Amino acid sequence: METQQLQLRGMSCASCASTIEQAIQSVPGIIECNVNFATERAAVKFDNRQTSLKQIQQAVADAGYAAEPLRQAGASEDDPEKAAREAEQNDLRRKVVVGSVMSVLLILGDLPDMTGLNLPGIPIWLGHPWVQFVLATPVMVWCGKNVFVGAWKAFKLHTADMNTLVAVGTGVAYLYSIFVTVFPDVLSSQGLSAQAYYEIAAVIMTLILLGRFLENRAKGMTSEAIRKLMGLQAKTARVIRAGRELDIPLEEVVVGDAILVRPGEKIPVDGTVIEGSSAVDESMVTGESVPVMKRADDDVIGATINKTGSFKFQAARVGKDTVLAQIVELVQQAQGSKAPIQQLADRVTGWFVPVVIAIAIATFVIWFNLMGNVTLAMLTTVGVLIIACPCALGLATPTSIMVGTGKGAENGILIKSADSLELAHKLQAIVLDKTGTLTQGQPAVTDFQTLNGNDLKLLRWVAAAERNSEHPLAEAVVQFARARQVSLPEARNFNAVAGSGVEANVEGQWVQVGTERWFGELGIDIQPLQRRKQQWESEGKTAVLVAVNGQVQGLIGIADTLKSSSAAAVKALQQMGLQVVMLTGDNKRTAEAIAQQVGITRVFAEVRPGQKAAKVKSIQEEGKIVAMVGDGINDAPALAQADVGIAIGTGTDVAIAASDVTLISGDLQGIVTAIQLSHATMRNIKENLFFAFIYNVAGIPIAAGVLFPLLGWLLNPVIAGAAMAFSSVSVLTNALRLRNFQPKTTL
Repeated sequence: METQQLQLRGMSCASCASTIEQAIQSVPGIIECNVNFATERAAVKFDNRQTSLKQIQQAVADAGYAAEPLRQAGASEDDPEKAAREAEQNDLRRKVVVGSVMSVLLILGDLPDMTGLNLPGIPIWLGHPWVQFVLATPVMVWCGKNVFVGAWKAFKLHTADMNTLVAVGTGVAYLYSIFVTVFPDVLSSQGLSAQAYYEIAAVIMTLILLGRFLENRAKGMTSEAIRKLMGLQAKTARVIRAGRELDIPLEEVVVGDAILVRPGEKIPVDGTVIEGSSAVDESMVTGESVPVMKRADDDVIGATINKTGSFKFQAARVGKDTVLAQIVELVQQAQGSKAPIQQLADRVTGWFVPVVIAIAIATFVIWFNLMGNVTLAMLTTVGVLIIACPCALGLATPTSIMVGTGKGAENGILIKSADSLELAHKLQAIVLDKTGTLTQGQPAVTDFQTLNGNDLKLLRWVAAAERNSEHPLAEAVVQFARARQVSLPEARNFNAVAGSGVEANVEGQWVQVGTERWFGELGIDIQPLQRRKQQWESEGKTAVLVAVNGQVQGLIGIADTLKSSSAAAVKALQQMGLQVVMLTGDNKRTAEAIAQQVGITRVFAEVRPGQKAAKVKSIQEEGKIVAMVGDGINDAPALAQADVGIAIGTGTDVAIAASDVTLISGDLQGIVTAIQLSHATMRNIKENLFFAFIYNVAGIPIAAGVLFPLLGWLLNPVIAGAAMAFSSVSVLTNALRLRNFQPKTTL
């Protein structure tokens, strides 16, 4: 199984995307294929035992296009996509300039015929048919070459696209004009107009190219978030090798290199501080504005900025393995994915062009039969062909998705797919894990009580048993013991009981540390410590019981402080109409104390790791669309079960992999921002689809001349061309408004 991102070349409209998608899907072994017209990329998942990348590229080539593996630009190389887009922009700019000059001359030459006046300063010969032919031909042959080549490719594949509409529309006007230029008497003898329409063909082609120029420019702006992220990389790194400081290109850094960073410099790659300390600005990656203090053994992220001191760190992840590279890859994947709402536009685009051609033919036949006027029939036919453009439909969804996911990355929110971005605005309930999500995830021992008075001895045994556990509460106990300089003996026969506690043999004593429920199952009487346990739990502390040889001997009070943003984020979510639920393995009393502090009324307490997914499912069975927020390995099944899984980026890789959305900074305000962004993006998509559908629904009948019998009003093909050219630009411009998105901060 392999997934490959391909950069496509030669696409000119949404129908091209549909053609390429069908070509790739026809290759044996293709599991999934998404072609995105806005990004000009294809995301292909295939069985590499049945097919290869070369076969997929060949299928695209056979369809008349080109595909190459997408490569990420490194620190010292240019962005290949940007370079290709700039080359295309320059070519389009030249053609628009030539087309504009020729079109102006053609219109000036035709003004006397259009107005019936002899306008001073305009040479009469400029309106001669043969002069107009000479002026129009470069526009059609050179400027419009790619349009006609694209139409021919589509014809050979027995398909039709936007190039087909433009090529047929302008081609009919141009060839008709040549006919009346060469044989002026044929139509005149039949009482028909022998007027040439070179200016219509040239002006329409120029407007089409102008539209593509503006569209190409706008599409480049939608990729700005990716370029910003890639631009964050340092260009070089100061490594220490054989006792010497060397400035080397970023791509030459290898894992294990010792790297020196001075104040004001960018940290080149990910690693761990080994010497020195400094405050580091991580806002470019995490969205957090306050610099974070880094000391020995702390992790640092490549592309973040060292603010005050100098320090040395050891490179841990380089190249495509760095956090920044992974963020770029995730954003690219999200921008290349399709939202469910796009399926409607894709279906319409698939049959749109053939239907438009059928309408154009019917328009010609009807007007020629009714009026006997070949000129009127031709003008209405050309108008229908030109004004009907599927590009606006094809761009409506992907451009908004591109900008939306890019804005998410700027705010420290990684959205893995368009499906997740769309679904987030429909959420009705959100389930929050307590430890590490609502709280800091760094619990500390606040109280320790024993029954026999030998505190340090019991603490020694408890910490020895807990040292083998990966649970955050276990780490708190071990740190508490070490802070009191308690030496820890070896624990034998260690056993961790998921969601309950741990047990081990320490210095000949059978030590058990865990929950009240587990002790109840073991038959251990906890009555001597029950009142103190209840008191601590009412204060929001987690009370952990200790038994030695089957007898309760002590109680540990552990508190995990709430994140500063938790209460405000919960309030904001509730104000958005979401039901907020807390999920925790803590006992009910402690859980409710924490929930009360943040304003949560529905709590699932004493939930074992294996039960978390079932609790999420139970809320879904109530008919709600549910998001789950968590950070631990034991949250992964629940994250996968939820309609939208949101992982705290400060948590484990497993949780992040199982999620749909990742909050890099761990600030719960990110949840609110993600949902606000989803609402803004979906609103933007619906606006785009409305503009695209209304434009085509209203434009085609008017171009076909339905208003001519009633009002005598006929849509000039030039106006149709201008409207078509700017329809896509209007959709793109609306999508780019999302770049102004600012999250509403919670109070």
